[in-house]
Amino acid sequence: MKFTTATPTGAGPAAQFTGNVWFDVIVAGQEPSRVRVNTVRFAPGAHTFWHRHVLGQTLHVVAGVALVGTRDGVVFEAHPGETVVCPPGEEHWHGATPELFMQHLAIWETDGSGAPETSWMEEVTEEQYSAARTRSA
Repeated sequence: MKFTTATPTGAGPAAQFTGNVWFDVIVAGQEPSRVRVNTVRFAPGAHTFWHRHVLGQTLHVVAGVALVGTRDGVVFEAHPGETVVCPPGEEHWHGATPELFMQHLAIWETDGSGAPETSWMEEVTEEQYSAARTRSA
């Protein structure tokens, strides 16, 4: 058994996030593990840019209401205790509603090739962020 030392909280970079976002690295897997887990906190209105993960991403909502958008224009709401699974390669964004802070666990893996596990794209437009929301897939 091993206890790890906490890393300092990091700010979400402006090239990947709109608004104020903070993250704590919980697990940065060491071979043979390839899992990554971050606690991510979004200020009201904050959200990621469009991105995709080579092996997908799982988001588990801890507090607030998460918004998760897909390229077809659907914006899902996820509430505390709910988990959203984004399939490998699916372009998506996620973040907080304009009214509430939101916290989720972000879980993803590398493929072991050394290539980036996440591909970052353009900023989410206000129209995309503000689209009508739905509660389930």
